[in-house]
Parts: sequence; structure tokens; C-alpha cells
Amino acid sequence: MRVKATTGLINSRQGLEDLRRSLTAGRDPNKTCIAICTGTGCHAYDCMGLVAAFREEIGRQQLGDRVDVTATGCRGFCERGALLTIYPQGIFYQRVKSEDVKEVIAETVLQGKVIDRLVYADPHSKEHFVHQEDVPFYRKQQRLLLGNNNRIDPTSIEDYIRIGGYAALGKALFEMSPEQIIDEVKESGLRGRGGGGFPTGRKWESTRHAEGQPKYVICNCDEGDPGAYMDRSLMEGNPHSVLEGMVIGAYAIGSESGYVYVRHEYPLAVANVTKAIRQAEEHGLLGENILGSGFSLKVKVSRGGGAFICGESTALMASLEGRVGEPRAKYVHTSEKGLYGKPSNLNNVETWANVPLIINNGSGWYSQIGTAGSKGTKIFSLVGKVNNTGLVEVPMGTTLREIIYGIGGGIRGDKRFKSVQTGGPSGGFIPESMLDLPVDFDELTKVGSMMGSGGMIVMDEDNCMVDMARYFLKFLEEESCGKCLPCREGIKRMLQILTDITRGRGRDEDMALLERLSGNLVDASLCALGGTAANPILTTIQYYRDEYVAHIRDKRCPAGVCKELISYFIIDEKCPGCGLCVKACPKEAITFVAKKKPVLLDQERCIKCGACRDICKLGAVGVK
Repeated sequence: MRVKATTGLINSRQGLEDLRRSLTAGRDPNKTCIAICTGTGCHAYDCMGLVAAFREEIGRQQLGDRVDVTATGCRGFCERGALLTIYPQGIFYQRVKSEDVKEVIAETVLQGKVIDRLVYADPHSKEHFVHQEDVPFYRKQQRLLLGNNNRIDPTSIEDYIRIGGYAALGKALFEMSPEQIIDEVKESGLRGRGGGGFPTGRKWESTRHAEGQPKYVICNCDEGDPGAYMDRSLMEGNPHSVLEGMVIGAYAIGSESGYVYVRHEYPLAVANVTKAIRQAEEHGLLGENILGSGFSLKVKVSRGGGAFICGESTALMASLEGRVGEPRAKYVHTSEKGLYGKPSNLNNVETWANVPLIINNGSGWYSQIGTAGSKGTKIFSLVGKVNNTGLVEVPMGTTLREIIYGIGGGIRGDKRFKSVQTGGPSGGFIPESMLDLPVDFDELTKVGSMMGSGGMIVMDEDNCMVDMARYFLKFLEEESCGKCLPCREGIKRMLQILTDITRGRGRDEDMALLERLSGNLVDASLCALGGTAANPILTTIQYYRDEYVAHIRDKRCPAGVCKELISYFIIDEKCPGCGLCVKACPKEAITFVAKKKPVLLDQERCIKCGACRDICKLGAVGVK
């Protein structure tokens, strides 16, 4: 897969196409390539050690002329790491370890044999899948943006150019006017993937027509939602696709200065995009006189401090200016007065990465994907109580059921589905009765949730919805910048009420008070953090009201989560008297009555840690 690096500026569109042909011709399509996922998720599985082990073994056996090893970006199926694909056969292996290297070389690379224990086996049907595209997790996706992550080395601009990279830029610079580009993006129906869902083409048009110079283009990679890592994986795995979109957008808007704002916790994304910028400048695809077109663009990387609020546009721009990351009132649009008071266009990573696809394939092609009001695909971070966790890219309008059961493989342990939260900590909780809801911007909003940046957290029967609302409100309280009173004090007061409910101090009037405070947040908050913070509360009260009633009136947590409202007991008919729970209890609250007899549980000593229930595999420890 790797090709010989080239140096020197590309001074024309023809020069870019000549380089592409040279790179393609210089690559032997029949040469074996072992492409190994080296995204952040797979680092937990020692993917870099795996890369080193393969290269060492290939060198030891003097197979360098027959086999390449490529470190690629994130594949999305993170819980199955470390992942690799052997080309050209397309054999897909998962959960590969360094000790498997010699066997893979001997059996698969040299003899073409498939190692059954390394291929994916469906946990339900037990069917084995040799090729990635056949694995149920991948088969039902449409990976327009993530699809190249397993084909290229993200640190190699030659790899990106070889697969068609920067062709859209050449087309935009030499075949289209800025107005035509904006019209194409408008007609495609692309909406911002950062959370707001504002039509991208309209935002570009507003920035282009705004008075003032210079104008700025900004890429938001400050992804702060718990469990979400869509932007990180794109920036790590294919940074040139994002840069290409930014250059096209800058040309359309009339900007010659850009920023990539990356949160501090994404060191690999920072490293890869920084290298991509340097490579693009060396090849004449960034910087002065791009491809000899006369258009110039400088792009810099800025690292954020990890504040959730800096995902908001004006707070992000304040941070870029070196000020405290706080939002400002929205009556002045950033397209008119943004960074340094100049017209600025901010889109997130996923939005920018869609732009080359639209320019290459046309708005007509793109607008056929998705729903009437939400076009294209969307990447979701599917996490929680689901069998197959990871990044999922599907057309807009795909149902929750198809995502959670068709791709995610259903609920772990065959437990009952209870809820899914979409849109991050400010998103709403969606019940089982709405599993057939099409996922797009408008449909999610109708049921009290939102698209957000694409987080999707699945919950089962063991989750307490009151406690989940409390958990996310706690996150929002900690991340609120505190600039406006409704958000600062409103979230704090609502969290106090929820905490009281989960601790058995709830009152009958609490639900009405929570709803009233939620209305104040929505109407009076300065930015979207406060304006959407009520979603977890409003949707849990709407769809799981019976759980609030149980907590407040019955002083009982139906899910057995809220410690002050539960007690453990031994189910005599299930208990064999094995004593495992006795050993697990840290407070000696469980003792034998007699040898081989059920045990007793002392409620005065019990600290409700759940260790006894966790260790009992027979279900002999109950909770009420």
C-alpha cells in the first residue's frame, strides 16, 4: 500500500494528475499488504507493537520485496482490536496479538490459509466472516467518510493522492467559481455535523458576502461529548480529506487564513494533522499559489485546553484569540464578526470531510442519500450496553432499531433495551417504543432529543433513568462556563433536586419544579449548552415518569441503582451456600447460618457496593 515518497511543489492541476498516475503505476496491486489499525482505540491493544512485530518478522524472513506493512487509521470496530486486513485477498482479522504474527505470516501470507480463530464470529449465529465487508457490523453501513481509513497511511500524502485525494480541489480551483461551489454545497443539502445542523452552503454564502478582511475558515475538532470520537478518528485516519475540504471552502468564501482547533486530549490527531499540513505545503496544496491557481491559504493548528464549552462557536473563537473560552450573545453572527471581529466560517471535522465528496460526485449524487431534510451519511459513536460498540456510518434516516440491533448486534447479555440517548450530554433519552424512529436532524428534535455531534449511548434494564439524568446534568454543571445566570444557577439547582430524588429525599412537587426550571434554561441561556441542558430531564420525565414516581413516592429505585433506595437480600432457593459472596463482602455483612445453608445479610453493615451480586453467577443475590 505504501508508495515511494515524492518531493517538490506541484505547480498545476495537470502536475497533480501526473503524480497520481505515477503513484498508481508504481504500486503493484498484487503485492501483499498488511494494513493494521493504529487509531487511538487500538493503541490499548498494543497496535504499534503489532506493527513492529510484523515488520521485524518480515525483515527476518527477507520478505520485504513481497510484503508491505501499513499503519492505517481507525476502522471503527474498536472493541475488536487490534484489527488488520491482508490485501489483496481482503482477509480481515480481529483481536490480533503480537504472538500471532509468525502464524499469520506462515499460514495466511505465504500459504493463503485463513486462521479461523482470528476472523470475526457472530456471537448469535456463530457464523465466521473472512472479509470485512461481510461482517454484520460493517455490511449495513455506508462508509463514505470512514471507508478510506483502512486503505491509507494517514501520515502519507502520497497514499491520499493515489486514491483520488485533492482531485476535488483541482476541480474547484480550475473548473468552478466560488459562487458555483457555494451553490453546489447548498444544493447538496449538507448540514453542519457539529450539532446545530445549520445548512453549510448558507453559512458559506453569508461569510462570503460579509464585509471585512481577512476572513477565516476554522475546523472544530474540539469533540467533548462523553463516549464520542467521530471527529478524532477522521482527523487521525484521514486528515488530508479534512484539509482538502477546508481549502475548497476557503476558496469559496474568500479566505486566506485557517485554523484547526483540536482538543488537548487528542495528541495523535494533532500529530497527524500537523504533519498533513506540512506535507500539503511541501506539495503546493497549501500555502502560496496553490496548484498555480493564484489562490493562497495558510492553516495553523491550535490546541484547546479540553473545555467542553469550547465546542460552542464563539467560545472556541475566544479561545483561539487567547481569551477565556466563553460564549457571547448570538445577535451578532460569527459569519459577520467572528475570530478577531472578522467574518469567520466554522465547521466541524465531519462537515469539512464531506465537501470533497460533493465536489467530486456532484450535489445530485449527494442529495440522493438520506432524507428530505437531512442529506448524506452520519457517523455515530455507538457505545453503552450494546454488543458491537464503535463508529457507525449510515445514511441519514436509518432507524434506531437498525443501528442498535442490525449493526450493534443488540443488547449485551440478551437484556431488555431501555433507552438510547443521542446528541451527547445535552441529548434526550428515547424509549423502546420509538426504536423505529428514523435518525435525522428533524425527527430527533421532534421527540425531545437532537443529533448533536453523533453520540449514541445505549442503556438496558439495569440503568436507572433518574440517575442517568443526574449523571449528565452533573457533567453539564462541571462544564458550564458560568457566564450566564440561567445556566450557572439553573443547572446547579436542577442537579440538587435530582440528587435529592435519587437519595430518597424527593418531593411530589419536584417534577413540576424541574419542568419549570427547564423552561427557564431553554428561554434564557446564552448558548446551546444551557439551552439544551434540560433535554435529559424533560425526556426522562416524559418517557420514564413512573421511575420518578417510584423514587419520590415509594422511595424505591426500580433498576436497583440508587444506593439509598435499595437493599440486597439472599434468595434462599437459588443459593447453594458456596460462600463466594461471603468472601467478596468488604464489610462482613454476609455470614453463614450453618454449613451448606444459605447466608444472612446484615443490612446495618451493608454498604451496598454490589460486590455480592456481581460475584454470584446463579442470581441468588436479589435487590429491592
